[in-house]
Amino acid sequence: MGKRKTRPKVVPKKPQPKLDVSFTCPFCNHDKSIDCSMDMKLKTGEAYCRACKAIYITSINHLTEPIDIYSEWLDECERVNGSEDNSRKRPRIA
Repeated sequence: MGKRKTRPKVVPKKPQPKLDVSFTCPFCNHDKSIDCSMDMKLKTGEAYCRACKAIYITSINHLTEPIDIYSEWLDECERVNGSEDNSRKRPRIA
């Protein structure tokens, strides 16, 4: 006698966690006041603060998510603030 064929058990997939699309503004610190929008035709991404009207526009590709636009904005703010801090430092004398 032969062995009965069994069907493989169907394992339900876990849902992917949703990424945020609204964030805290780095300038006015309002919570969830930054909205990110993406225009795939023009390949631009925009982060806009509803409270202080701050805006950041960057280029995007098909893999870009709203969190990427926000993190690029924060990196750019840190880069600009870091360059100002370096110019204020006194030169080191060896």
